[in-house]
Amino acid sequence: MSSSRYDAVVIGAGAAGMMAAAMAGQRGLRVLLVEHAQRLAEKIRISGGGRCNFTNTGVTHAQYLSQNPDFCRSALSAYTPRDFLDLVERHGIRWHEKHRGQLFCDESSEDIIRMLRSECEDARVAWRMPCTVQSVSRNGDGFVLQTSQGAIHAAQLVLATGGMAIPQLGATDFSLKIARQFGLKIIEPRPALVPLVFDAQQWKPFAELSGVALEAGVSTGKGRSAGYFLEDLLLTHRGLSGPAILQISSYWNPGEPLSIDLAPGKDLEEELLQAKHTGRQQLSTILAAHWPRRLVDGWLRSQGAEALGGSRLAELPDARIRRLAASLHAWTIVPTGTAGYKKAEVMRGGVDTRAIDQRTMQARNVPGLYIIGEALDITGWLGGYNFQWAWASGTACGRSLTAA
Repeated sequence: MSSSRYDAVVIGAGAAGMMAAAMAGQRGLRVLLVEHAQRLAEKIRISGGGRCNFTNTGVTHAQYLSQNPDFCRSALSAYTPRDFLDLVERHGIRWHEKHRGQLFCDESSEDIIRMLRSECEDARVAWRMPCTVQSVSRNGDGFVLQTSQGAIHAAQLVLATGGMAIPQLGATDFSLKIARQFGLKIIEPRPALVPLVFDAQQWKPFAELSGVALEAGVSTGKGRSAGYFLEDLLLTHRGLSGPAILQISSYWNPGEPLSIDLAPGKDLEEELLQAKHTGRQQLSTILAAHWPRRLVDGWLRSQGAEALGGSRLAELPDARIRRLAASLHAWTIVPTGTAGYKKAEVMRGGVDTRAIDQRTMQARNVPGLYIIGEALDITGWLGGYNFQWAWASGTACGRSLTAA
């Protein structure tokens, strides 16, 4: 058999692609990894501030969004965070845990890239990089890829090119295009884990507060599609960012309001009413004990209550104080959009998983075609969950591929 014929060709040498290739190669399959970028695994390289938040100890299916929410259960159960951590430790990579179960490399995300590359090399995976795939077509029971390095024949094809987030690193919609070509339905893709932006006039009271951060509870949506996160929130010159906003952005839909609790765990109504009857303090002075004074002033302006800032609490009716307290616990604003794929960490939506076998990642009606990682309609929370999905879906695929 010539070198241009393989049991499986994996397009995309990112987290999911290298995992699938290594798993299949270790089982004796002839595997080829095709990658269009000049540099390997750029998204892994920049992740976690350069230290790669490679998984999370709290992974369950509940931290993933999908129109088919049970799909990810099988793969996540079959390959757990502990399984990946065992691999990390076998390669001597030192790691540490941050808050909320997030695991990071002590040194550099390069350690994870080297580990995956080593696993592929040990499994005798072949590489073509940089190599652009120009077209994919059926050839009997297999596939033919026309590439910048000639034709490649594959008995099985794995799409692992990810989503459209961070196009400046080479992200494209390649997997979605090929999936459509073979008749698979696509759930509308959009940026996720992304800052939210606002109309310039609406945001004017806060634009000068760029850099101010605070803990907040942020919610949006209703019923099963509702989300709530208690995390840090960051004001920017265009809108809101920080972990709380990145998390809720995966749940937010255009036109929907956000409800922001600026004082989670506190009872501002009781505090303000008590202060009214025990002293002569001004409203803004009381609020400034909780937030930066410039944030207090900006928030009062946004509520049309700027004049109240200098008022003594004793001068305000109890009903007015209660309304102010309620609005601080449920500040309601409507974003005009997201900061787009350039600022997004992942893509929401993708190939409809109802057309995919959850145990193998193979398309039900296209034998030999597998789709893994971010290209599928599976979006994890911030904090290592999307990497765990890459490892788990890549492993499920790699264990299912067969020799021609």
